[in-house]
Amino acid sequence: MRLARLRGADKTFCPSEVARELSADWRPLMPKVRRVAAGLPLIATQRGAAVDPVTARGPIRLRLVGGFS
Repeated sequence: MRLARLRGADKTFCPSEVARELSADWRPLMPKVRRVAAGLPLIATQRGAAVDPVTARGPIRLRLVGGFS
């Protein structure tokens, strides 16, 4: 949530940015980061459309609820 708030409601970020802050070996953390994101006031998008961060395949972006990115 810190990263989301720093970016603001109109900006998105990649879940990998969160994982990279947690560990140099960040790739194994990606499923957990997506699961945690699903329980937070964040919207996951893929090609501009809202998606479920847990079940979406491929790259997603996250943003605060209420943003318009």
